[in-house]
Amino acid sequence: MSNARETALRVLIGCRTKDAWADAALKAQIQRDGLSAADAALCSRMVYGVLQNQFLLDYYLGAYCSQRTDHLQPPLLEILRLGAYQILYLDKVPDYAAVNQSVELARLFKRGSAAGLVNAVLRKVSQNKHSLPPIPEGDILRTLSIRYSHPRWLIKRLLPVLGPEETEEYLRINNSVAPMTVQVNTMKTTPQALRTALESAGITVREHPWVPGCLELSGTGDLSALPTFQEGLFLVQDPAASLVSLAAQVVPGQRVLDMCAAPGGKSFSAAIAMGDVGSITSCDLHERKLSRIREGAARLGITCLETAAADGRRFEPKWEAAFDTVLVDAPCSGLGIIRKKPDVRYKKADDLFALPVIQSALLENAARYVRPGGLLVYSTCTILPEENQQITDAFLAEHESFQREAIPLPQPFGTVSDGQITLWPQRHQTDGFYICRMRRHS
Repeated sequence: MSNARETALRVLIGCRTKDAWADAALKAQIQRDGLSAADAALCSRMVYGVLQNQFLLDYYLGAYCSQRTDHLQPPLLEILRLGAYQILYLDKVPDYAAVNQSVELARLFKRGSAAGLVNAVLRKVSQNKHSLPPIPEGDILRTLSIRYSHPRWLIKRLLPVLGPEETEEYLRINNSVAPMTVQVNTMKTTPQALRTALESAGITVREHPWVPGCLELSGTGDLSALPTFQEGLFLVQDPAASLVSLAAQVVPGQRVLDMCAAPGGKSFSAAIAMGDVGSITSCDLHERKLSRIREGAARLGITCLETAAADGRRFEPKWEAAFDTVLVDAPCSGLGIIRKKPDVRYKKADDLFALPVIQSALLENAARYVRPGGLLVYSTCTILPEENQQITDAFLAEHESFQREAIPLPQPFGTVSDGQITLWPQRHQTDGFYICRMRRHS
């Protein structure tokens, strides 16, 4: 049996029973199990594929299972999902192999008594793969929820914002593969030189159509193994996130505070834009994350950055009115990055709705660190107004010394006159992202 399936099953069980994030769990489990590159790729595809299609897989499995799928205990449901995903989505895996290996997984994980159920259900899925039960129509929430495996509460929240057609397109694109994008480290190379080096390594490279210094890559394999990565010639960053430093217009010699810096991408972009001249203070609560920021800065050749362990909600008197620019990339629901973290959609809605309290507290505290005449830039990787516009609206209503200021962005946007913008994956082919630029009066 391929270790890829066993590893994938362990990851899916961890996501369900331990509330683990799939990306971190995948990386750790693949390393523990010592998978080959080919098996690691297959394992990742199966884990992400199951998570992207979980509701739909359960709907089909439920048609052929004598028990309700939501009553099946781990690892049985995860085994059935893995088997069904291989049958329905992986053309290179023969159906009989998917069935047999799923049965072996049941036995391996000491569920031998369920092996018969796994065999019967997956054989039914295989026999009916071209005539599966139709998704019920009539209730748009139920239809879209099953078809695209998103929770009804999210669809209900999006419909008045986007309308039915664009909501469906947002859900559809969330189940696609996000392009791999990198930002050129212009302190060490140029976009053309990096492109040449990457193409000589067999990587397909395309310039991003509207973000300067951004390249889209395919066929990379393990990015961290590339000499160009190890030499610090680029950083992995979505085009939307790279717009934060453009919105902040940081320049050499400035003093910048990145309040919620981990894993460091926005601090790195700011340092590159500043030509490593000035100072950047990158904050996080956890030393482990700060260590990763320092490692990333060293790889990129950044020396103007220092890290600080700090709670962004607690006032630090030494920083009062001390920074030209303060960046607040606030913790958020992550609903703009479902393409990259498909399990975000399955987190409890109640947990997500508590986030605006934290976001408001961070913004409130960050404002005290902006010098008169300085900039405050608030951003999130989500698309809900209650985490974005409503947060900055409430802040500005209480702080007359701040006001939104036009954001200079590249085409197709140009200058965003009202000082805030929400990027959507289905509109802009980026992560879902919100940026707001606010100036403190002199």
